[in-house]
Amino acid sequence: MYQSRADATGSLCCDRRRFCASGIGVAFGNTAFCGSTIASECAPSFEAEDGERKKHMEAKVTAVTVKVISVKGSCGFGHKIGDTAIISESGVEGRICIHALYSMFPAAFAMLYDAKFPWLQNPDMKTHPCTDAANPVVFELTKIRT
Repeated sequence: MYQSRADATGSLCCDRRRFCASGIGVAFGNTAFCGSTIASECAPSFEAEDGERKKHMEAKVTAVTVKVISVKGSCGFGHKIGDTAIISESGVEGRICIHALYSMFPAAFAMLYDAKFPWLQNPDMKTHPCTDAANPVVFELTKIRT
């Protein structure tokens, strides 16, 4: 079952990687909630996953690669197909438009903590368009596991 613990201030907190991987609830600060319930009371058991998926999920996501896969029009930042950047817990490596990064950051952050997007065919890869509708750049976000 999902485990929570008290932090140094005495408030309830959780293992964010396991909580995000469970695909439920919301995390606020050091406390994770599922509806109005603390995550430890509602998160699913990880032992119920099938063997192959569990083995794959045990490999920790260490970074998310962001790659430009499509450019239509003229990107003001100068992105070209094949440009890459890496988002990790220590920051962003590479050159990426701040507006595109700002719009994709929630998804990239969730992917970094192994969140599940049930509508994706490949749970380790998703696409994200930039916010410039007149000159759209499409990025591919890919989890890097080690």
